[in-house]
Amino acid sequence: MSIRFRATKGKEPELSYRYHISSANLNEQQLANGVRHHWQIENSLHWVLDVSMNEDNCQIYQDNGAENLAVLRQLALNMLRQEPSKLSIPKKQKKAWMKTEYLEAILTAGITAG
Repeated sequence: MSIRFRATKGKEPELSYRYHISSANLNEQQLANGVRHHWQIENSLHWVLDVSMNEDNCQIYQDNGAENLAVLRQLALNMLRQEPSKLSIPKKQKKAWMKTEYLEAILTAGITAG
């Protein structure tokens, strides 16, 4: 845990606490598993969404727009992953943009997989 004082001109200084994964009483194996689990999520979902769907550059913040688009992106990613060809996610997207038959195959694979 780290403690910070935040001073803003004209306001009272604020005390803030930051908790780190290392603040827990963990042995080496538990810490390594926690770090691996965090990066597994980052690499398997967030990184793919950012690289293939440019998620970090989305400028929609009003009302529930950001959450709605996040759900649609995750749905699209799941459908792309269900399609059995060995292409990468960006290549599947590009092929789906160019060929409606392939887009239909992705949608069908995504719907029937559930």
